[in-house]
Amino acid sequence: MQLKVEPEMAGKIVRCPGCNTKLNIPAEAAGGLPFPSGLPAPSGLPAPSNLPAPDAAMSHVPEYTDTPPSPQHELLVEQNRNARGGWEEADPTNPNPFLAFGVGFIIFLVWVGILYPFQAPESTPSAKFSTMQFVASLFYKHAAVSFTNTLFFTWSMAIIYLKIQKLRHQRRALLLDVLPWELGAEINRDNVGSFIDHLYKLPHRLRDSMMVNRIRKALELFEVKQNAGDVTNMLSSQSDIDGMRIGGSYTLLKAFLWAIPILGFIGTVIGLSHAIGGMNFSDMDDLKQVKTTLQNVTGGLGTAFDATLLGLVLATLLNFPMNTLMKAEDDNLNNIDAFCNEILLPRLNDGGSIGGGDTGGMMDTLVKAVANAQKEFLIDLNTLSSKILEQAQNLDKRAWAHQERVDREFATALNVMREQMTKSVADSVEKTGDYMRAMASGIQSLNNVLAQLGEKQVIIHQVKKRGWFSRAD
Repeated sequence: MQLKVEPEMAGKIVRCPGCNTKLNIPAEAAGGLPFPSGLPAPSGLPAPSNLPAPDAAMSHVPEYTDTPPSPQHELLVEQNRNARGGWEEADPTNPNPFLAFGVGFIIFLVWVGILYPFQAPESTPSAKFSTMQFVASLFYKHAAVSFTNTLFFTWSMAIIYLKIQKLRHQRRALLLDVLPWELGAEINRDNVGSFIDHLYKLPHRLRDSMMVNRIRKALELFEVKQNAGDVTNMLSSQSDIDGMRIGGSYTLLKAFLWAIPILGFIGTVIGLSHAIGGMNFSDMDDLKQVKTTLQNVTGGLGTAFDATLLGLVLATLLNFPMNTLMKAEDDNLNNIDAFCNEILLPRLNDGGSIGGGDTGGMMDTLVKAVANAQKEFLIDLNTLSSKILEQAQNLDKRAWAHQERVDREFATALNVMREQMTKSVADSVEKTGDYMRAMASGIQSLNNVLAQLGEKQVIIHQVKKRGWFSRAD
């Protein structure tokens, strides 16, 4: 089995991650192979340790041609793929919950048994407690709350311990040389089966890891599709899946981290209620009784706050290792992503970059990219159309509402004008009637006067004048 080491580990003695045997890392490193297709060397790529000169080594690499694979080659690839069958993958980050509970419960029993002999006698004041007596009092004063918090804490620490063991397994797998240079400087359709077979020959205890599983899935997909773009998309999706899996493995730990201080506060509330319920000031003149009552209350308050103290201490002790482990798992996942992006992908050669060669992979990638862009455009267009339709419907509703308001206000104004006109006409008719009645009364009075005058005779005497200056008689 070939392993990869950092340059600064040269000359040191380490243990093999597969069989746990001590190994002496050689102090001298051989020269490296040139990278395929003129690509720059990825950062962190280890140099091969047992290869001849680059020219001689390259002579053992099968020559890649841009000719399509023969039916016999495709049949051989299909037979190899069916013969492999893969392997059952274990959960890389979630420990067995029953095993974690069992380990946590055993630790809980051991801890409770250790503290049991250190319980102080009831007559001993708290000021004279030793360190172990004080710790024992924290656990045994509120047995229900304290024991529950302690069980949650030991259960959480068992989960963290089992996750650390899984993380060590994942880190050991990073030392495997999963893509040996002896099989080829480039990974193409002619030699990808050899790389996959090499993965199946790795030790069983290290083969089932996120690193090896991701490389195996990528190479098997490349063997079928022969398209580096599909492999890139698959690796990105697998990275997201592994990240979400790691994040979901901390759900129970986060629940315990939330529940432990909450239970401490619940114990405090219970202690406060007992302390307040024990107050007895029925006889205020009895100073001895008042002093005893105050001592009981203050003692109960101290017991109540001890539950909160225990909960906060346990939550603090749990928070630091949990966040440290979370960061370590994220770093391990980043190392796997970096290996796939910097070492695996540059060595994949689907023939699309060779001059005059087969551009089917590139065209497939381009067609898929255009199809995805068109799909997104149609989705955005449908969304925009629905919004425009919604705005049009809202505009129609507003127009109808405005028309109804105009009609209502016009009808109101018309009714007001009609009422005012009717009132004006009625007033005019009434005034005209009064005027006609007054005129009729005047005409009647005139007729009466004329009738009276018709019954009487008016005699007019003419006086004769005698001269110019004479006067009438």
